[in-house]
Amino acid sequence: MAELRQATGLLRVETPGQALVEIGRDVARWVAAQGMDEGLLTLLCRHTSASLTIQENAAPAVQCDLLAWLVRIAPEDGHYRHDDEGPDDMPAHIRAMLTGVTLSIPLIGGRLALGTWQGLYLVEHRRAPHHREIALHLLGA
Repeated sequence: MAELRQATGLLRVETPGQALVEIGRDVARWVAAQGMDEGLLTLLCRHTSASLTIQENAAPAVQCDLLAWLVRIAPEDGHYRHDDEGPDDMPAHIRAMLTGVTLSIPLIGGRLALGTWQGLYLVEHRRAPHHREIALHLLGA
């Protein structure tokens, strides 16, 4: 049995404002550089107004529909008490809570075990561009 190893890293992502930003290639490149064949990758978005998701990566309409749904679920005109950074502040926190800030993905045969149409995305919930960080932890052999 191979000895377990672990690796950690940070992925920095520039967002254009509210959007699903594809991060799969960057994550896969980092994983490949660790030289492991089997294991578990954990990702953590280090923010409270952005999140992570695994979602359809072939039809751009899916991303548009998901963002529109999130806007309906947590609208900017929701009369929130917390608006320290503007009207999109509290809705961004709600959207991040609904979509989550962590993901765990098995590593099988040196590759992330994602399905054919699954992509990894950082979801930016704020209207303005931001600098985001994702912590990466890979445990495997």
